Amino acid sequence: MYCPKCGTQLPDDAAFCLKCGTNLAGIVGKQATQAPVLAPTEAKSLNCPSCGAPINPQFGEMVITCSYCGTTISLSANGWKGIAKQTMLPVNFLDKEKINAKIHDLMDQGLLHRHLQENSTLEEMNLSLVPYWIVSASARTNIVASDVAMETGQIATTAALFALIGAGMGGRRGGFGIGMAGPLMAGTMLGGTMAGRGGSRKNFEFNNNYNFPVVALKALAEHQPKDYQFDLQARTFFDVTKVPKEIKILNGDVGEEAAKQQAKALVDQLQSDRAHAQYHLIQQINTEVDVGESELLHAPIWFARYDFRGQKIALVIDANSGAVINSIGLR
Repeated sequence: MYCPKCGTQLPDDAAFCLKCGTNLAGIVGKQATQAPVLAPTEAKSLNCPSCGAPINPQFGEMVITCSYCGTTISLSANGWKGIAKQTMLPVNFLDKEKINAKIHDLMDQGLLHRHLQENSTLEEMNLSLVPYWIVSASARTNIVASDVAMETGQIATTAALFALIGAGMGGRRGGFGIGMAGPLMAGTMLGGTMAGRGGSRKNFEFNNNYNFPVVALKALAEHQPKDYQFDLQARTFFDVTKVPKEIKILNGDVGEEAAKQQAKALVDQLQSDRAHAQYHLIQQINTEVDVGESELLHAPIWFARYDFRGQKIALVIDANSGAVINSIGLR
């Protein structure tokens, strides 16, 4: 680690700076200060605001984690700033064999997928700690939709009525009324019900609260969760000393404000998808989304990519829960 006062490189277990005598107790794992680091966007090197270690951002990076003390800073309008709330999920699926077994079960489903994993070439499989912005959002959706149940009942009642009328007329006219009068009258009355009154329309409203995850890496945008929730009850404050050495901690290039805007759009779409799954014949839909606070979550993620006869199959697996976040190329 580095002395936060003079920047001298020191052993990780040093209690005092050998050069200036600064007390180093509690430096590792300490949360970053909220005072912004005044540095230009294109800065090639910075000093960690917590431990003083050098940080070398790559081009475009906006979320950077110090590899010495674990402090993460992000680029804001006022410069580089320490993130107030920074959390992590523990790695429960570190063993590659366990993940392979889960992938096998996922890929070997149905008659078309028999032995798919065995017949595919594994091109990449790695475990990384990926930054996600967890954005709190509340959504209110108002819907104008047809009451399908009521209309179905009306149609059934009308059909039964015409059956009785047709039966009566058929008894007197040898069945001629069923073929002519029945369908003609039914068409007229049903048309008046739907066209004249626009059907039976009702207003519906449903509200939801989200802690929506937005991946902080543009390169992983195609793996952005749509309707996946991390187990936030299992998260703890980020501590770099608890990250297994073989796991790489990734930096991000999506800032907090951009993540909030993205979360707003994604929640709007999710509300629309859920509305169309629950209600039929939607004629109007309007959603208002309010976003609130956010935190940076470091989630352990397995990435696996296969080639099956030229077809690329990619899977993203939550190494905390073992659940599949999404898959591409697997139908």
